Amino acid sequence: MKDYLPNWLHGWLDVIVPVAEVALILLLAWALRWLVRRLVARLAMRYELPPMVVMGARRVATFLIGLAALLAVLQRFGVSAGVLWGAFTGFATVAAVAFFAAWSVLTNIFCSFLILITRPFRLLDHIELLENGEKPGLRGQVVDINLIYVTLLERHPGGHESQLRVPNSQFFQRAVRRWSGEPAPLAPYPAPSAGEAAHGAGGGASVAATDHD
Repeated sequence: MKDYLPNWLHGWLDVIVPVAEVALILLLAWALRWLVRRLVARLAMRYELPPMVVMGARRVATFLIGLAALLAVLQRFGVSAGVLWGAFTGFATVAAVAFFAAWSVLTNIFCSFLILITRPFRLLDHIELLENGEKPGLRGQVVDINLIYVTLLERHPGGHESQLRVPNSQFFQRAVRRWSGEPAPLAPYPAPSAGEAAHGAGGGASVAATDHD
């Protein structure tokens, strides 16, 4: 192939070829990810899969495709398969030890699968996590469910919004109220303390005096 290229380009082949191969690997990974997402979307429409299953399938597919692309790029740069496998097994061992050391993390991961299977609530549902039936608890709209947390979107009066991340295990330790529609907004933000109110009043008085002068 070098015989058909100009002499000044021969020195750049060692750079151009690896870059082109890496770009080709990334392009193939992107195309495969796009095809998998389209396939998951069609299956979701055909079999009416819940949004949590669709989200989980997309995340798993993206992770596996990205991992395969990363391994292919590293192997192209001379990292042998044995070294990659050794690094992967070492990382997996350390991760397993860390996960077993953190039981709360494992509990939340296991509870995420229970939420997926039992389906006490779904995405975009309005729920409330209660200590008991008498006191108001954590409340919001479910906007995300991952292996550790359930993210609730809280809407406050005045158009304010905040996100609350609740560990998955909490939904199996407390009562969960599921609203049929959107509930009333949460309580407004706490009023300023007496000192802050006096400071604000003093500032207003000084401004009024300045305007009067």
